[in-house]
Amino acid sequence: MEKKVGVGRAEVEVLRYVADHPGSAVSTVAEHLFATKGQTRTTALNTMERLRKKGYLRREQIDGLYRYFPAGGKVSLIEGLVDDFVETVLGGSVTPLVAYLTKKVEVDADQIAEIRRLLDKLEDDSHAS
Repeated sequence: MEKKVGVGRAEVEVLRYVADHPGSAVSTVAEHLFATKGQTRTTALNTMERLRKKGYLRREQIDGLYRYFPAGGKVSLIEGLVDDFVETVLGGSVTPLVAYLTKKVEVDADQIAEIRRLLDKLEDDSHAS
């Protein structure tokens, strides 16, 4: 994924909503923001357009209404946000994130197995380099 300009906390809220509700119109996002944050339609529109200009959202005109989608799909969007967090907040180190997971997050056996699979892949990839 190409490097994009970082996002703020309010923008993350909009990104998460659009990722969970692809094809949302500004009015739908505005209703959500009003109900959860007391924010106006103008705030929703400005935030969505800012995210579009940053490359996180794309829009399509469908039946005369602009609808917004994650630019690269939900998985790509989440990967980009995690990448941004690791780079900007954690200074590029994933160690604090892994330490957090061991102390603060409840995981089940399936999640632990998936983490082990990912670590094995990471280790294999590092040996191949």
